Amino acid sequence: MALRDWFTGLIGRRREAMVAKFLDGTMPVFSQFGQDIYASDLVQMAVDAIATEVSKLQPKHIRVDAEEMQTVPQSALNRLFKFSPNPLMTTKDFLEKIVWLLYRNYNVFIYPMYDVATDSRGAQTREYRALYPLDPVLATFLQDSTGRLFVEFAFASSDKITVPYADIIHLRKRFSANTVMGGGLNGQPDNRALLKVLTVNDTILQGLDKAVRATLGVRGILSMNTMMDADKLRAEREKFEQAIAESKTGILAMDLKGAYTDLKPDPRVIDRDTLAFIQERILNWYGVPLKILSGAFGDDDYQAFYERTLEPLLIGLAQAFSRCLFTDRELQVGNEVVFYHRDMMYLSTASKLKLLDTAGAQGLLTDDQKLRVLGYPPLLDGSGGRRTISLNYVSTDIADQYQMARARAGLRSPIVPGQPDEEPAAGQDGEE
Repeated sequence: MALRDWFTGLIGRRREAMVAKFLDGTMPVFSQFGQDIYASDLVQMAVDAIATEVSKLQPKHIRVDAEEMQTVPQSALNRLFKFSPNPLMTTKDFLEKIVWLLYRNYNVFIYPMYDVATDSRGAQTREYRALYPLDPVLATFLQDSTGRLFVEFAFASSDKITVPYADIIHLRKRFSANTVMGGGLNGQPDNRALLKVLTVNDTILQGLDKAVRATLGVRGILSMNTMMDADKLRAEREKFEQAIAESKTGILAMDLKGAYTDLKPDPRVIDRDTLAFIQERILNWYGVPLKILSGAFGDDDYQAFYERTLEPLLIGLAQAFSRCLFTDRELQVGNEVVFYHRDMMYLSTASKLKLLDTAGAQGLLTDDQKLRVLGYPPLLDGSGGRRTISLNYVSTDIADQYQMARARAGLRSPIVPGQPDEEPAAGQDGEE
């Protein structure tokens, strides 16, 4: 209800606007596409696999200074990102909802609710209160006399609201033919190619169902070599069924009145390779390998899935959120939103140990962070913030001084971890 009240207040501030016109001649009025493709279990599983992985992301508002040093301010955005972007959703729910809307409609609109605060110098800043994913049935782009772009949303409840397009976080998928919307030329998902494959897959599944039913259906015909009414025919059939049930040798004795003809159904089903090919075509549309779907993936499998499917989503989320939530000045001084994927724990135990060996030796991880990689809780005594570093490394700033000092000491080779230094060369401090 709070979101509806907020939009009601915006309508009163709406300028006179007309439908926007774009250079390609299209009219930017977009209705959402139906959900026909979601009748397929493969489609639902593929999208769910992506949404589940994205829901593990940790969004953060950070500031990057001129020396590329990152800090995490105590901002209203970080408070929202940590647990609950809006009163109805946790952060996990919020991210999962975004992905489902994006893949269903090829567009997702997120409205950031905010208050404007003015400081003592008169500068105005936004204090964000909530972030809401929107699910309109119709989106109409409008333009006022100054060229400012608005978008009017119509919802299934018959409510309509109009907001400045600059105040909307807009993510698009397959952004190609249309000027402002993802999907096809009309701003709707173009699933024609996918529907062809789904139709073939559905035909195969129906054929398998009919083949199974055929094997469980009529197995034979009992012919009665005499004329009899329906009651007698029923009695003979029941007598025959009882004989089948009581036979322990597999041999059935019959009199001259009946003859049994065995039907041997031989249903033809599609081969396994063809079925796997069709399913892979569907999964490839979403960039989800079968190993990811079944959970039988290794490090290399997940890395390929991440680079092909997840990483573009992370980049798009970060850029869309940053562009909308910060002013040009705030972006210039280093404010941005980053979606960290630290909780995508896809590495095997062996790979985790290699990571700890490399990153730990460089002093990049605290003791608590190392424990978290392995799935353990932080140290109870609070000492887990300590960072340790291997003495086998030297700073690049003093590398030259280090080597010159060793040369003056007469040591011919650098230190090898675990081995003593070489003896000084002849004629120096050591004995000949």
